[in-house]
Amino acid sequence: MSVCYKKLWKLLIDNDMSKSDLREKTGIAASTISKMNKNQDVSLEVLARICCALDCNIEDIVEIEK
Repeated sequence: MSVCYKKLWKLLIDNDMSKSDLREKTGIAASTISKMNKNQDVSLEVLARICCALDCNIEDIVEIEK
């Protein structure tokens, strides 16, 4: 199984935000964004901070692919 962040990238586009804007709004590191670009695992804390910043639920930003 792997994670996929396509929903997050689409949500950023819909909100007219860049990945840099997301980093500034959430305080997450550039290396974390890089991991997400590669569909690698990130901590639940990071995902929760993104959800709070974007006012969404976790299923709105990440999918589990089998």
